[in-house]
Parts: sequence; structure tokens; C-alpha cells
Amino acid sequence: MKELLRSTDPTVIAFATALLSGEDIEVFELDVHMSVLEGSIGIFPRRLMVRDEDLIAAERVMRDNEIPLGRP
Repeated sequence: MKELLRSTDPTVIAFATALLSGEDIEVFELDVHMSVLEGSIGIFPRRLMVRDEDLIAAERVMRDNEIPLGRP
């Protein structure tokens, strides 16, 4: 799996997940439960992962919808 998106904004994560699901690209969200450790203040970014073979198509979907990937 490859990291596609990194964001502290849960609405960006939800929107990206919906867009990718619409394109039949499976996503896996990491760091969902970090809010327990941080106290829900949103300092730890969540990450969306996709299969290696879906990365290019997923990046295109993000770019077409002007969603910043937020990764180094």
C-alpha cells in the first residue's frame, strides 16, 4: 500500500474517500484512533492508503478535485 493523502481535516478525508469509492478505488484510513491520544484537537494527521497499482489513478482523482495531498 502507498500513502495517498495526509490531512488533519476529517471533511477532506471523508470527501476523498467518497470520491475514490466512486471510482472503485479501495482506500484504507490510518491513524483514525489517534484522537484518543491527542484529546481530539486535530494535531495528528490521518492518512489514506491505496493499493500500489491504484496510486496513479487515485492521485489523478485528487488533482482533478483540487484536493491537496498534504504529504512530504
